[in-house]
Amino acid sequence: MAERTTRPRATRTPLSRDAVLRAAVALADQGGLAALTMRKLGEAVGVEAMSLYTHVSGKDDLLDGMIDVVFGEIEPPGADGDWRGAMRRRAISVRAALSRHRWAIGLMESRTTPGPATMRHHDAVLGCLRAGGFSIALAGHAYSVLDSYIYGFALQERGLPFDTPEETAELAQAMLAQFPADTYPHLAEFTVGHVMRPGYDYGEEFTYGLDLILDGLERAAHAGP
Repeated sequence: MAERTTRPRATRTPLSRDAVLRAAVALADQGGLAALTMRKLGEAVGVEAMSLYTHVSGKDDLLDGMIDVVFGEIEPPGADGDWRGAMRRRAISVRAALSRHRWAIGLMESRTTPGPATMRHHDAVLGCLRAGGFSIALAGHAYSVLDSYIYGFALQERGLPFDTPEETAELAQAMLAQFPADTYPHLAEFTVGHVMRPGYDYGEEFTYGLDLILDGLERAAHAGP
């Protein structure tokens, strides 16, 4: 009589808070925060919605954790003295993270119970500026103006009705075609001479403005108190 063989039972990876948060981020990336419900999140991770409360206490805790995931994706600045290079890389990294997670724009600094990645990031930014010779007050000014620019640009970019240089040029041309050329001469000049030129990419305005801010901060740091 042939021996019966038993197949090993598949082991299921225990659900963790990190897995719940990353699934929530993925859902929000797909459909925005409006598409994120505990029921849909439970379906995404394969559990009943009530089981999620083992890992998150509620919607606010879920949002806190999701923002912490986004902060964890941002390149933290080092404290090696090259504050300008570190702040530039950090700004570009923040913008890239927000382009992946557009739902997070407006929420990055709104959480009253931030997670460890969020706190580490803020501490690293201040540490980088202080190591670069910034006074406490100037570090605060620098952090404020940089984040206002980064988040503001990301918010504006999210609302633009175009994504590619080709779409930008087509839209600009269509808008100008609605009016006689001399009605808005400066706007027409700007559109034809700048926006519609080959290779124009609105996204490059970000690094141009960022460098202007960094130039100003560098002068302020050298000037001293």
